[in-house]
Amino acid sequence: MPGFGNLHSTEALPGALPVGRNSPQRAPYGLYAEQLSGTAFTAPRHQNHRSWLYRMRPSAGHQPFRPYATPSLLRSGPFTERTPSPNRLRWNPLELPKEPTDFIDGLISHVGNGDVAAGIGCGIHMFAANNSMGDRAFFNADGEMVILPQEGRLRIVTEFGILRAGPLEMILIPRGVRFRVELLDAGARGYVCENYGAPFRLPELGPIGSNGLANARDFEAPVAAYEDIERSYEIVQKFMGALWTTMADHSPFDVVAWHGNLAPVRYDLRRFNTMGTVSYDHPDPSIFTVLTSPSDTPGTANVDFVIFPPRWMVAEDTFRPPWFHRNVMSEYMGLIRGEYDAKSGGFVPGGASLHNCMSAHGPDVESHGKAVSAALAPTKIDEMMAFMFESRFPFAPTAWAMETPLLQADYDACWAGFPKAQLEPRS
Repeated sequence: MPGFGNLHSTEALPGALPVGRNSPQRAPYGLYAEQLSGTAFTAPRHQNHRSWLYRMRPSAGHQPFRPYATPSLLRSGPFTERTPSPNRLRWNPLELPKEPTDFIDGLISHVGNGDVAAGIGCGIHMFAANNSMGDRAFFNADGEMVILPQEGRLRIVTEFGILRAGPLEMILIPRGVRFRVELLDAGARGYVCENYGAPFRLPELGPIGSNGLANARDFEAPVAAYEDIERSYEIVQKFMGALWTTMADHSPFDVVAWHGNLAPVRYDLRRFNTMGTVSYDHPDPSIFTVLTSPSDTPGTANVDFVIFPPRWMVAEDTFRPPWFHRNVMSEYMGLIRGEYDAKSGGFVPGGASLHNCMSAHGPDVESHGKAVSAALAPTKIDEMMAFMFESRFPFAPTAWAMETPLLQADYDACWAGFPKAQLEPRS
């Protein structure tokens, strides 16, 4: 997959995948050869992302798109509804909807930055759904999508095959790939990062060496599967920040075979090989990067996807939780399960927080008190999974994010009450 060093080929029928040619004069079974390009044709070979799909009908077979009529809380860059705020912000989890709501209509934008047309930045959304998409498909022309379920399991049907994911797993859907989200439980909610910039890839390992963090082999692409369904089918796309819809007379999931290095993937966050200190000092959070979307400034990401998984803490004479800091990068955090080790309350699974560029933050009073008095024996942080989307661009909240009652009005209070350090004159 893109940046993962993997090349895949798979077929749902024997002989459906052409041998030796991408687009023969007549493809096996009378299938139509179609290339999906995730980068420009002239991108360097090691950065060129594309796959060949062999399908029952060309994907071009649909009616004209028209604006999507259902009201939506999905927004895109540039995010201009509210001025970016230097204040620390935190939200409670979304509630599951009471009316029938599928993945498309359950998307609610939280924060974002950059510009879709310029190809920089990202949008961060939440979703809450209680209904499968049925005879509907969705694709995003604005960016690729990282989907992180926090509650409930998903069955995601794509042009490339089927992927299943639940909490502690991630789905990456490349730009333009059509998919359908089905619920395997009564309801589901979670987080979505929509990346407008360079495609996500594995970070360079540098002095870590050739192994560690997320391994390419653990990103699982789907096996080819197809639907031979002839009935009315809605296709919704996101284009330049707006939703558009059209109708086709058949299922768009009719790809019988495919090969290439561009496809949806699933990654189990529990497979992350965590690195950490075995001597002293708490390491920078960059050591927990799963995927990165680089920018034109080396080492400064358009957006990074970072996780904080279960791990051992063994550092000596060290304040072990994340330290107080101010950062040139802007940080959006979510919690999938457990309790984050720098916050003893208020930051709950399904919730989120935002610390923009140079906003001072760190552990709350209670967490700090525990950390400075703890006996520093080896300790296992377990039953916890938090994540962060970190960007070089400040995040602007949406109007919904600033007006919802889920926004915690008292977040700043968690840093109130730190006692002043008592200085003693030095002899």
